[in-house]
Amino acid sequence: MTEHEQQVDELRPVAFEVAYRMLGTVSDAEDIVQETLLKLHRALANGEQIDSPRGFVATVSTRLSIDELRSARARREQYVGEWLPEPIITDSTGDPLQHTEMLDTISLAMLVLLESLSPEQRAVLLLRDVFDYGYDEIAAIIDKSEDNVRQLAARARRYVEQRRPRFQTTREQQQELADRFFAAAEQGDLAGLEALLAADVKLTGDGGGKAMAPQRPLRGRARVARTLTNWSRAGRQIPGLTLRRVEVNGSPGMLSFDAQQQLIGVLALEIANGQITAIHSINNPDKLAHLGQAAPWRSPSGESKR
Repeated sequence: MTEHEQQVDELRPVAFEVAYRMLGTVSDAEDIVQETLLKLHRALANGEQIDSPRGFVATVSTRLSIDELRSARARREQYVGEWLPEPIITDSTGDPLQHTEMLDTISLAMLVLLESLSPEQRAVLLLRDVFDYGYDEIAAIIDKSEDNVRQLAARARRYVEQRRPRFQTTREQQQELADRFFAAAEQGDLAGLEALLAADVKLTGDGGGKAMAPQRPLRGRARVARTLTNWSRAGRQIPGLTLRRVEVNGSPGMLSFDAQQQLIGVLALEIANGQITAIHSINNPDKLAHLGQAAPWRSPSGESKR
């Protein structure tokens, strides 16, 4: 590997961190990474003077992500059911984001919040508050005035702060609560589940029209607990079903597999103030492919839909 190739390869995580937070999809982020690193490799090979290769990568990946977001918005308006980000298993040694100490910035809840911002607001907030870029640097990256960038940052920050949990829970508390939750869910313990859920808990499912999932978010302790016990009952009817605890985007989660060890779905919890405030269930096989072989969805009659 040449010196230029090594330099390009070392900056791969930087490009992915930007693109994944911007887009919330692994496949699209990987495409952005490839295009960004190709541009860097060509520039270095042509002898161009690049004072900050890291800054070059952040600039190119941000601009490409903004363009991708603009085209993705139209596609997501036609998406069947609720749209959730593609999950990443953050306790895996192969995780591209494992080295970061800012796991809360890639939580599914945070990525869903960012989805409500404009592409420019999203870029400014991430570059400023996550990657600590100066306003002047961000202005050059997104081709806006510095005053405009400050205004975009203020609006985006205000929007996110109003909707983020005000009370945080330690990782130890999260793990203990998750242990109790998954035990109650596997046993179909309705009362046990209700005791762990916040009164306004929200359950969101993403099947993309290719797997069973609620078409709209379910809200409220009693309704969500009943749904979870129904899911538990249905899961016990799946031959060879196995469950594996993991960390999903920095939060407690679980993977479910069929008898052929094909991935059926990913479940992730959001915890704040000692209660489970949100549950994300991702079953769309297209969003699971990067985690391994996804199971084809079968109708109740057993007919394969893939």
